[in-house]
Amino acid sequence: MTKSNVPALVGTLVVTMGLLGGGAWFLHRMNPDLVGGIQLPSSQAEGESSARRTAPRGESEVLLLGDTFSGYSTFRSAEFQQLLSEFGVGLRYADEFDQGARAESLATGEADLIVTTLDQFLQQQPQGQIVGLIDRTIGADAVVLNTVQYPELTSLLELEALIQQAQSQGETLSIAYAGDTPSEYLALVLDTKFDAFNLSDFNVIEVEDASQAWELMQDPSEQVAIAVLWEPFVTQARQQDYTVVLSSNDAPGSIVDVLVASDRLLQSQPTLVSELLEAYYRRIDTNVRDASQLQQQIAEDGELSPAEAAAVLQGIDFFTAAEAQTWMAEGTLRRRIEATAAVLVLSGRLNAVPAEPETLYSSQFLSKAAANTQTLIDLVRADNPELADRLSGAEAATPAVTPVSDTQVQAAPDIGNLNVEGQVEFSTGSAQLTATGQQTLSALVQDVQEFNPETVAVRVIGHTSQTGPADLNQRLSQQRAQVVVDFLRSQGVQHNIVAEGRGFSQLLGNVPTADPRQQRTEIRLVRVD
Repeated sequence: MTKSNVPALVGTLVVTMGLLGGGAWFLHRMNPDLVGGIQLPSSQAEGESSARRTAPRGESEVLLLGDTFSGYSTFRSAEFQQLLSEFGVGLRYADEFDQGARAESLATGEADLIVTTLDQFLQQQPQGQIVGLIDRTIGADAVVLNTVQYPELTSLLELEALIQQAQSQGETLSIAYAGDTPSEYLALVLDTKFDAFNLSDFNVIEVEDASQAWELMQDPSEQVAIAVLWEPFVTQARQQDYTVVLSSNDAPGSIVDVLVASDRLLQSQPTLVSELLEAYYRRIDTNVRDASQLQQQIAEDGELSPAEAAAVLQGIDFFTAAEAQTWMAEGTLRRRIEATAAVLVLSGRLNAVPAEPETLYSSQFLSKAAANTQTLIDLVRADNPELADRLSGAEAATPAVTPVSDTQVQAAPDIGNLNVEGQVEFSTGSAQLTATGQQTLSALVQDVQEFNPETVAVRVIGHTSQTGPADLNQRLSQQRAQVVVDFLRSQGVQHNIVAEGRGFSQLLGNVPTADPRQQRTEIRLVRVD
């Protein structure tokens, strides 16, 4: 869902509702920001935090725990507090940076709701269900290489040589990130998905905030080769010629923030949960229409400059109610849970992928909010189909892949080689995939599809052992690479893919030249955005 100003929405709704009659009431119920300003409640005295607001008489007050992430700023805003009070609901928002304590608070009854990331939800296993989807980051979090200190480090492919060089000098390179945050999860994605990256090769420095990781990277004495950062530090790193090797825009489903309601609240006050979601997604619908309000909100909430707030906003994609409901109803959330859990299992953070992911979330509390958004979609579809697509999430669901020439893919900056589990095996002397080879590639398809086809392309590089004539091996390696490309495309991979044969021109140095291990296939990701 791209965020942009769509002023035409006001006129469209006013005209449409004028034809239907009773337009002012409907506009207020659907989107109060379209009919004028909001008077803050009297309890919002100057200097008093909205997180500490006392619920007026007659309101049911609930406690929501989260942290200072800008994606949660709506829950802290005075406008949302006012809108929620119209439903007779008072909301207190408080920071709890310990993810374990945040989850435990649902079990003890201290808190009623929490906001967290999907990976932390799976690790902490709170006593509650996911009832809403907040956002997914699309560049706000990123893996940054210290190209300034290590000029040769421009992709993950150079890591092995750099690590060996440091070890030969009795040193260990470091990686820095904020623990129990999306930064740590991105580090786990690297560890499980990429061939040349192993967390065990590094001195891991866990900090509390990305600002600390960014400071460590800029200190040559710390020997931080990699840092996982979030905005505005990602933008600062780019501006200072550090290499952003992989961002959450390249893996747009990797970091998803969710709203979790306690089992106790769902059983005792299900209507309250539905009303809270209805009020929340009204604000989101407003922000789709005019992102400048959200940018100002993020700037004030995080004490950021307008430019910093814009960078943060550019990297966050907020779910509308309609899109959240679609994710739950059509299995997208289930698949994301399975993919996220698989990374956590491989990294030893989770024992097993949940057997029944559907039991971890419920879409029933989204019904009214999704119906409201759908009404807006139906109203604006004829006059503003682009806005309708953003409200429904259609843009994000079906990204347009721009064709890129083979030459451009081959010249694109490298990200790294995917970790291929198993053997891409061919029949001896031929380009015919064996059953084992097909099985390996079938498992690899999902890994490739985790990455954004708009920003990431694939180079399939075939190698042979040094047996037989060079020209024969060159042709065979090219044919095998093309067979892999054709297989991936037949399985639905939409990325730009190029087949490259190298024959035995790039033999592994620590393996005999005629050894079958020289016959290998690299699945290399490159950046084409």
